[in-house]
Amino acid sequence: MSTSATAIEPGGRGLARAISPRAVAWAGGALGILAFWLTLPPVTARSPLVPLVVGSLGIAAGIWSWRGGVPARVWRTVVAMGVLGILLGWLATRSNVDSLDQVFVWSALIAATLRAATPLTFAALGGIISERSGVVNIGLEGMLLMGAFFGFLGADKLGAWQWGIVCGVLAGACLAAVHAFVSIHLRADQIVSGFACNFLALGVTGYFFIEVYTDQGTPGNVSNIPSLSIPGLRDVDFVGAAVGNLHILIWTGFAAVLLMHVFLFRTTIGLRVRSVGEHPKAADTVGISVYGVRYAAVIVSGALAGMGGVYLSNGITHSFNENLSAGRGFIALAAVIIGRWRPVGAFLACLLFGFTEALALRLPGAYGEDAAWTTLFRTLPYVATLVIVAGVVGRSVPPAADGKPYVKQ
Repeated sequence: MSTSATAIEPGGRGLARAISPRAVAWAGGALGILAFWLTLPPVTARSPLVPLVVGSLGIAAGIWSWRGGVPARVWRTVVAMGVLGILLGWLATRSNVDSLDQVFVWSALIAATLRAATPLTFAALGGIISERSGVVNIGLEGMLLMGAFFGFLGADKLGAWQWGIVCGVLAGACLAAVHAFVSIHLRADQIVSGFACNFLALGVTGYFFIEVYTDQGTPGNVSNIPSLSIPGLRDVDFVGAAVGNLHILIWTGFAAVLLMHVFLFRTTIGLRVRSVGEHPKAADTVGISVYGVRYAAVIVSGALAGMGGVYLSNGITHSFNENLSAGRGFIALAAVIIGRWRPVGAFLACLLFGFTEALALRLPGAYGEDAAWTTLFRTLPYVATLVIVAGVVGRSVPPAADGKPYVKQ
């Protein structure tokens, strides 16, 4: 049979074999996103039929890719994206156009995304270096919180935001040292140790917050992290409003992602960290101090998380309240898994979560100040975390020795 005859087999089976099911799955995911995007500015489709039709096509693509043999997690994620695109698109059509125009100012939304993603980025980088060395750091949440409080306290009492960064980084590193001692030296369960550090941070920061600031709250004249305005860039349409005037620690976060990638995959010390996390016995055999590398990695992990906490209190909220981290450490851990323990992948995941947080803060403006809507939208980052992690867990493989205490022979 000729090639042309094969392409027109009955039922289109020849054409079906020519199309990659995975490519169809990607197209289905894109249709799910498109279903929501078409209802937003500048298109702003007002008919609920638009997201319904486009999202349904995405769902159909997911089902077709399932029949083509793609993994279950892939096609289920595509179907979920189609359903989510329909629901979000329908919600967008419920709002008036003027409100949507105010909420979806894309340059402002990008700037808000970068602000929200920066604490997650520092914490995720900390989680990566810790787990690459073989120590699970569930305590990132507590280290973020310690950095946030003591960073604010240092800037307040010492009169400079630079000292706030120093204090916050040291606070995060100190809590990480506790986690390292319990997990590495005492060989305790690393998950339990991390959760204990979270509760310890909650108690310590809560006590000192009440002791120092009583019930009057934090002062409003504390030295805050300044923004870096780039001449020329800030005057460019759209780009200037999005990235022309960002905090110093946002730019530091960008640099930290690149430096962490180079450190882990292009340096001898980074190779040692990864070898300790993969094959600690072999690393010990060639003279690498497994305990020393793990201690250093966990303490650096806490310092990075503390840096994220400093930005949270001194760069975003310009104040401190109890439990200010509000689960961001756990979202950072999710970013580590989604990014497959690689800095760039984790950073992209942090941007996604930062976008959902920025959107959650702006969406209530499109639906009035109804408390029910406001509360519902605030759950968006956590819902996104659950959905995305459900789609990638099982396909991401951690370092072989991650979470396993090492006993020197």
